Amino acid sequence: MGIFDRHRGGSCKVHILIKGRIGDDWRDVDQYLRVPVGTTLAKLVEAAQREGVPMREALDSSPHLADTMMLNGERCPLAENGEREIKDGDELYLLAPLAGG
Repeated sequence: MGIFDRHRGGSCKVHILIKGRIGDDWRDVDQYLRVPVGTTLAKLVEAAQREGVPMREALDSSPHLADTMMLNGERCPLAENGEREIKDGDELYLLAPLAGG
């Protein structure tokens, strides 16, 4: 926890990126979200949705994203990492696969 987090009530800032065709829509989300220290990855999904960041919507529309989610550049499947605590400066990336011919 940084020196200024004490003044923010123990929060951390997470960078959330959602890119590509998800469900019927194209998403290009690049937002920062502040959550309480101790927030788990599963709780982050719900907190983000409440703040207007469409993580739950993306996961519901494209369930494969729960397996291909990236946290700080490493694959981080939600089912196996739902209780993992988010740290200040973490970056979460949902990238919808592209196909073409």
